[in-house]
Amino acid sequence: MRKIIIAIDGFSSCGKSTLAKDLAKKLHYRYMDSGAMYRAVTYYLMTHKIDYTEIEKVKEALQHIHIDFHFNKETKNSDTYLNDVNVEEKIRGMDVSQHVSNVSTIKEVRYAMVAQQKKMGKQKAIVMDGRDIGTAVFPDADLKLFMTANHEIRAQRRFKELQAKGEDVTMDEVVQNLAERDHIDSTRKESPLMQAEDAIVLDNSHLTKEAQMEFVYNLVMEKKLMEESVE
Repeated sequence: MRKIIIAIDGFSSCGKSTLAKDLAKKLHYRYMDSGAMYRAVTYYLMTHKIDYTEIEKVKEALQHIHIDFHFNKETKNSDTYLNDVNVEEKIRGMDVSQHVSNVSTIKEVRYAMVAQQKKMGKQKAIVMDGRDIGTAVFPDADLKLFMTANHEIRAQRRFKELQAKGEDVTMDEVVQNLAERDHIDSTRKESPLMQAEDAIVLDNSHLTKEAQMEFVYNLVMEKKLMEESVE
């Protein structure tokens, strides 16, 4: 069947990455986590003690940042590599979460990451999730999804995820962090979080992973068959 690009956008802690990873596995597609790319940039700035408000220093740093994804045979997932170093675990902590939305609002950062994302997408056969994939990165994506969920449910999911990783956080901190990220992501000047006009909305507040996957997989199959019939 024809290879396509699948763009998945939506709010934090809606399960975008989980769905995208599982879908990529099922389709034998490459998974690209745009959120991880911005986390990797944030991690780089933090470890190099670069203040993200000092734009000239950030612009200089971006020239030395290369991000890619490599399949992990043990976890069966794609890990994030920053300058050829696996940083998958290091970029998922609360410390990075507290700054990533601010870093991702920087115009120069977004331009640099979108350029890398577009380069990765030239071969198609990819699933990518983020905030602006269907609107800015791949506006011509074959299938676009916009994921959302109840705020309380999202906070509970995020809290459990951080607890499982041994993070010392409270539910109140998680709720506040999500609210702040939602506000920043939705109101930033550069490529704000928004639903593409042709995106299909998926509210997974009360869906099981299996029901969600069945719904999306059927959409993919319909799209691939439709594209082939046109050709």
